[in-house]
Amino acid sequence: MLSLILNVVYVLVAIAMIALILLQQGKGAQAGSGFGSGASGTVFGARGAANFLSKTTRWLAIAFFGITLLMAWLFVHGNQKQVTTGSSIMATQSAAPAPAAKTAPASGIPQAPSQAPAQNVPQAPANAQGNAPAGSQTH
Repeated sequence: MLSLILNVVYVLVAIAMIALILLQQGKGAQAGSGFGSGASGTVFGARGAANFLSKTTRWLAIAFFGITLLMAWLFVHGNQKQVTTGSSIMATQSAAPAPAAKTAPASGIPQAPSQAPAQNVPQAPANAQGNAPAGSQTH
Protein backbone atom coordinates (compact mmCIF):
# COMPACT_ATOMS: atom_id res chain seq x y z
CA MET A 1 0.00 0.00 0.00
CA LEU A 2 2.86 2.33 0.83
CA SER A 3 4.54 1.70 -2.52
CA LEU A 4 1.30 2.52 -4.35
CA ILE A 5 0.96 5.84 -2.52
CA LEU A 6 4.63 6.65 -3.14
CA ASN A 7 4.28 5.85 -6.84
CA VAL A 8 1.23 8.10 -7.22
CA VAL A 9 2.94 10.99 -5.38
CA TYR A 10 6.11 10.37 -7.41
CA VAL A 11 4.24 10.71 -10.72
CA LEU A 12 2.36 13.81 -9.56
CA VAL A 13 5.59 15.50 -8.42
CA ALA A 14 7.22 14.65 -11.76
CA ILE A 15 4.32 16.12 -13.74
CA ALA A 16 4.33 19.26 -11.58
CA MET A 17 8.08 19.66 -12.09
CA ILE A 18 7.71 19.35 -15.86
CA ALA A 19 4.93 21.95 -15.90
CA LEU A 20 6.84 24.42 -13.73
CA ILE A 21 10.04 24.05 -15.71
CA LEU A 22 8.19 24.70 -18.96
CA LEU A 23 6.48 27.77 -17.48
CA GLN A 24 9.73 29.44 -16.50
CA GLN A 25 11.16 32.10 -18.76
CA GLY A 26 14.70 32.27 -20.03
CA LYS A 27 17.22 34.81 -18.75
CA GLY A 28 16.59 37.20 -21.64
CA ALA A 29 12.77 37.14 -21.41
CA GLN A 30 10.67 39.43 -19.26
CA ALA A 31 9.45 37.91 -16.01
CA GLY A 32 5.76 38.68 -16.50
CA SER A 33 5.34 37.87 -20.16
CA GLY A 34 4.00 34.36 -19.47
CA PHE A 35 1.19 35.66 -17.25
CA GLY A 36 0.47 38.99 -18.87
CA SER A 37 2.48 42.14 -18.48
CA GLY A 38 0.90 43.58 -15.34
CA ALA A 39 -0.57 40.52 -13.67
CA SER A 40 2.69 39.05 -12.42
CA GLY A 41 3.22 41.80 -9.89
CA THR A 42 -0.17 41.32 -8.28
CA VAL A 43 -0.35 37.52 -8.27
CA PHE A 44 3.19 36.57 -7.26
CA GLY A 45 4.35 39.69 -5.44
CA ALA A 46 6.72 42.49 -6.37
CA ARG A 47 9.47 40.22 -7.67
CA GLY A 48 7.24 38.50 -10.24
CA ALA A 49 6.75 34.87 -11.18
CA ALA A 50 10.40 33.92 -11.65
CA ASN A 51 11.19 33.76 -7.94
CA PHE A 52 8.04 31.82 -7.08
CA LEU A 53 8.50 29.31 -9.91
CA SER A 54 12.18 28.72 -9.16
CA LYS A 55 11.54 28.15 -5.45
CA THR A 56 8.65 25.81 -6.16
CA THR A 57 10.73 23.89 -8.71
CA ARG A 58 13.55 23.57 -6.18
CA TRP A 59 11.24 22.08 -3.52
CA LEU A 60 9.62 19.74 -6.01
CA ALA A 61 13.07 18.54 -7.11
CA ILE A 62 14.03 17.88 -3.48
CA ALA A 63 10.80 15.93 -2.98
CA PHE A 64 11.38 14.01 -6.22
CA PHE A 65 14.87 12.88 -5.23
CA GLY A 66 13.77 12.16 -1.66
CA ILE A 67 10.96 9.91 -2.85
CA THR A 68 13.37 8.20 -5.25
CA LEU A 69 15.81 7.41 -2.45
CA LEU A 70 13.01 6.26 -0.13
CA MET A 71 11.57 3.92 -2.76
CA ALA A 72 15.04 2.49 -3.47
CA TRP A 73 15.67 1.92 0.25
CA LEU A 74 12.26 0.24 0.69
CA PHE A 75 12.90 -1.97 -2.34
CA VAL A 76 16.29 -3.15 -1.05
CA HIS A 77 15.16 -3.76 2.52
CA GLY A 78 11.84 -5.27 1.49
CA ASN A 79 13.60 -7.90 -0.65
CA GLN A 80 16.07 -8.82 2.10
CA LYS A 81 13.22 -9.69 4.48
CA GLN A 82 11.58 -11.95 1.91
CA VAL A 83 14.82 -13.79 1.17
CA THR A 84 15.67 -14.47 4.83
CA THR A 85 12.21 -15.66 5.85
CA GLY A 86 11.38 -17.69 2.74
CA SER A 87 12.98 -20.90 1.66
CA SER A 88 14.47 -21.54 -1.71
CA ILE A 89 12.52 -23.28 -4.42
CA MET A 90 15.14 -26.00 -4.76
CA ALA A 91 14.89 -26.90 -1.06
CA THR A 92 11.14 -27.48 -1.33
CA GLN A 93 11.48 -29.95 -4.21
CA SER A 94 11.52 -33.59 -3.18
CA ALA A 95 14.15 -35.88 -4.57
CA ALA A 96 11.89 -37.79 -6.93
CA PRO A 97 13.48 -40.64 -8.88
CA ALA A 98 14.00 -40.11 -12.57
CA PRO A 99 11.25 -41.63 -14.71
CA ALA A 100 12.03 -45.02 -16.17
CA ALA A 101 12.65 -45.34 -19.87
CA LYS A 102 9.36 -45.86 -21.63
CA THR A 103 8.97 -48.86 -23.85
CA ALA A 104 7.02 -48.78 -27.05
CA PRO A 105 3.55 -50.31 -26.89
CA ALA A 106 3.19 -53.75 -28.42
CA SER A 107 0.27 -52.73 -30.58
CA GLY A 108 1.64 -53.64 -33.98
CA ILE A 109 3.81 -50.53 -34.46
CA PRO A 110 7.02 -51.60 -36.25
CA GLN A 111 10.20 -51.10 -34.26
CA ALA A 112 13.58 -50.04 -35.60
CA PRO A 113 16.25 -52.73 -35.46
CA SER A 114 18.62 -52.50 -32.53
CA GLN A 115 21.73 -52.63 -34.76
CA ALA A 116 22.14 -51.24 -38.23
CA PRO A 117 22.87 -53.87 -40.87
CA ALA A 118 26.44 -54.03 -42.08
CA GLN A 119 26.94 -52.47 -45.49
CA ASN A 120 29.52 -53.34 -48.08
CA VAL A 121 31.73 -50.27 -48.24
CA PRO A 122 34.46 -50.35 -50.89
CA GLN A 123 37.98 -49.86 -49.61
CA ALA A 124 40.19 -47.02 -50.81
CA PRO A 125 43.02 -48.12 -53.10
CA ALA A 126 46.43 -48.50 -51.47
CA ASN A 127 48.17 -46.30 -54.04
CA ALA A 128 46.07 -43.09 -53.77
CA GLN A 129 48.73 -40.94 -55.50
CA GLY A 130 48.39 -42.65 -58.85
CA ASN A 131 44.61 -42.64 -58.85
CA ALA A 132 44.13 -38.87 -58.51
CA PRO A 133 41.23 -37.31 -60.42
CA ALA A 134 42.00 -35.70 -63.78
CA GLY A 135 41.64 -32.08 -62.63
CA SER A 136 43.85 -32.24 -59.52
CA GLN A 137 47.52 -31.44 -59.44
CA THR A 138 50.13 -33.10 -57.28
CA HIS A 139 53.37 -31.40 -56.33
